[in-house]
Amino acid sequence: MALWLFKQEPDCYPYAQLEADGQTFWDGVANPLALKHLRTCVAGDLVFFYHTGDEKAVVGVMEVTGPPVVDADDPKEVAVPLKPLRKLANPVTLASIKADPVFAEWELVKQSRLSVMPVPPELWAKVEALAAGTTAVAESKPKAKKAKPKK
Repeated sequence: MALWLFKQEPDCYPYAQLEADGQTFWDGVANPLALKHLRTCVAGDLVFFYHTGDEKAVVGVMEVTGPPVVDADDPKEVAVPLKPLRKLANPVTLASIKADPVFAEWELVKQSRLSVMPVPPELWAKVEALAAGTTAVAESKPKAKKAKPKK
């Protein structure tokens, strides 16, 4: 299972509309790298729904429900079927993401115009933790060494 982030202008299609619709096809993507990512989606992949524009926040979670569908009129274009899973308890803003050095190398920070991007599992967990209102993600930390008594 892969993890993704898809961006959408909330004035065009907000997460609330996806919940009302119950399902949709994610289409209208023109960027070649974003299209490449869409083509690799498979049923069961999880997707963060990100509102662009003034909001700039991760607001929900979706699930890919089937393989990408190639446009009959333009084989370069694809659409991915999705369904909503849940709205995040607290939207995770781009400002909070940029403020955390853990996210510094993520495409969301480095390639702000990319509309479809992978989410590494550790970043997915961090966004989920922020959405839940917790700031820490359980990490395996090396245990502190005990000082040896001097002889």
